[in-house]
Amino acid sequence: MDYGTLRGAFALLILALFIIIVVWSYSKKRKSAFDDAANSIFEEDDVKKNVSNQNVESKQAGDKN
Repeated sequence: MDYGTLRGAFALLILALFIIIVVWSYSKKRKSAFDDAANSIFEEDDVKKNVSNQNVESKQAGDKN
């Protein structure tokens, strides 16, 4: 087994791994998990807004007293 054959086998291994990852990531079973992960950033923004609104309301209530 010479160096060229080894490099070819390694290239085929990398190509096979790439194809496996692409098929895994675009499978229908994973779609809902990836959609949830993609939308999680918006959910965190909503939580931060609610917390900041509560802080503003408590400061305003403290100013009135």
